Amino acid sequence: MNVLGQDQLSEEDGAKKTLAHVLPIVTFLGLMAVVPLLEIVGFVVENDEMFPWYRHAPEQWLYPMQVVVCLCLIKKYWKRYNFAPFRGMIFATLMGIIGILAWILPGYLFAELDMDEGWWNFFGFTAREGGFDPAQLGGADTFMYWLLVVLRFLRMVVVVAIIEEVFWRGFLMRYFLDKDGNYWQQPFGKFSFKTYALITFLFMIVHSPADYFGAFIYGSIAYWVAVRTKSLAACILMHSVANFLLGCYVMSTGEYGYW
Repeated sequence: MNVLGQDQLSEEDGAKKTLAHVLPIVTFLGLMAVVPLLEIVGFVVENDEMFPWYRHAPEQWLYPMQVVVCLCLIKKYWKRYNFAPFRGMIFATLMGIIGILAWILPGYLFAELDMDEGWWNFFGFTAREGGFDPAQLGGADTFMYWLLVVLRFLRMVVVVAIIEEVFWRGFLMRYFLDKDGNYWQQPFGKFSFKTYALITFLFMIVHSPADYFGAFIYGSIAYWVAVRTKSLAACILMHSVANFLLGCYVMSTGEYGYW
């Protein structure tokens, strides 16, 4: 196989390869949508004394479910992902550090400078409240607490890093280059300003408004990593490093809104 491109695929094989790149993230996002749906139908309740934990904290069982289901999908489609060439790993690691620093710096400055809420919220200068608190069930420093923390890191560092990069860089970068033709013939990491703008914009809007600015900066850097290294593995490593550092920051500050 040409590491810069792809072997000619039949229509059926191309469809299977597309499914392998798209289904994991669609499944992940679909499970994310279950929580608001449960709230709409009245399954989710606030009173944690009268109702069982799985009703007042549905994310505590839905997020682990995401991990298991998406890991199964990754294993199922593993051979359809082209991670090679394995190069640019140090560069990708550095870009992961820079990317996540740009993401969390506005929120850090907001808290340190005791800023008020305002129009600058759009650039990430806002409080990071709410989110996934692993101490919500059984308190801190319990078996359940650490199990949820481990699963959360597994979700961020492994599952999210793989399924997002497989989709955003592995599939969508190629698709926008030649969506009416055989996009799998497009080499990984081929630069196009149109593709960069579309992917970065979409990557930005799937996050919350407070994360738009950080997602724009991070998405731009990730696109550069893909173009420079021509390596899906490097993009995944960058994402893993960034999410690991974000998890460490959240654990040390308690700003679970980033989760």
